[in-house]
Amino acid sequence: MRNSSATRDRIERAALELFVGQGVRETTIRDIAAKAGVAEGALYRHHAGKDDLVRALFVTHYETLAEQLQAVADTTVGIDGRLTAMVDTFCRLHDHDPILFAFLLLVQHGQLDRIGPDRPSPVAAVRAVVAEAMAAGEIPSRDIDVVTAMVMGIVLQTATFKAYGRIAAPMGELVPYLAAACRAVVRMP
Repeated sequence: MRNSSATRDRIERAALELFVGQGVRETTIRDIAAKAGVAEGALYRHHAGKDDLVRALFVTHYETLAEQLQAVADTTVGIDGRLTAMVDTFCRLHDHDPILFAFLLLVQHGQLDRIGPDRPSPVAAVRAVVAEAMAAGEIPSRDIDVVTAMVMGIVLQTATFKAYGRIAAPMGELVPYLAAACRAVVRMP
């Protein structure tokens, strides 16, 4: 008997690696099937096509990251601790699976509009932490979306530099610096 879950996992891993390595547009179903060691038909048993595969991979992993961020925010007290824990979560994901992190970075602009506002998102998790800290008077009250964008930018632009080989150190080693920068940004007047 075939292991459908293992086949799906192989297909999805092969797709992630190809999407990051050669680009989504340049990757074909044939490429994915060959890398996964399956017939093209096997891919279609799990996904309607390449666009469906990209969307499924993005939504699943984007929402999982959002849930992880929300979980650390829910179990940590204070803006400093929460930001540090969230930065650590981003960095651990990157170091654990840089291909997945690069995929999320590289395809987000073509996929974010497909995620409804009621779905979990890393941006919403960070925004909630910033909003709660402002409401509690922990940090100055300013435009929540601008502050959220600045926090996200600190981490994601650093990860982008890492993805393009401009930073050699593991992201985990950068947590103290990135977290300090995020803490400074939220306290700016």
